Amino acid sequence: MKTIASCVEQLIKHQPFVEDALARKIINYSALAEDYQPRIEKMLGKPVNNGSIIMALRRYYPQKRINEKQVRDLGDIVVRSGITDFTFLNSSTILDSQSKLLDQVKHIPKAYFTYSSTFHESNILVSNALTDVVKSCFAQETCVTVKSDLSSLSISLPEDNSKTVGLYFYIFKLLAYEGIPIFEVLSTSNYFTLFLEMRYVNQAFALINEIKGT
Repeated sequence: MKTIASCVEQLIKHQPFVEDALARKIINYSALAEDYQPRIEKMLGKPVNNGSIIMALRRYYPQKRINEKQVRDLGDIVVRSGITDFTFLNSSTILDSQSKLLDQVKHIPKAYFTYSSTFHESNILVSNALTDVVKSCFAQETCVTVKSDLSSLSISLPEDNSKTVGLYFYIFKLLAYEGIPIFEVLSTSNYFTLFLEMRYVNQAFALINEIKGT
């Protein structure tokens, strides 16, 4: 059976920023209750007193889902600039095009090259100097987007990071609070890389470095 408390909990779970504000006790309960009231009334199918919602909000205990010690255990941050992002539609020849690129890139010293693929698209991140090589090797493919002059932040992850709930969210939340958009994300077992427009790199680096010391 649905109650006001269960409705409040359901709404908050879909609004992590609100949950964070509740945990820090910096939110206006009355204003939030007023915002939630129409939705809760719709969920319960009956009128609801605003005071009851405020009471449910005050009794709600935010769940601590992040191990802050593991956030502090984030390793070195490596910054790289001058990266171009290509996205191509997958096709029957996309792997042949990739093979051509790999064959040419292996002869170029210190070339930056990252390839990832989903069911629909393939993504290539390369040094700006390799853009013409990519265009040549993928000439017969359908290019969806191209974005040049990106920078990356590669972060060494702590051990057992795959068992840590909310580790990536903690980083994303921090960047979102500061209005820093993320253009691309890649991760492996032990490293996590963010690709950003160059103008946001210094700010993002300072923020991530800051949480390691908190």
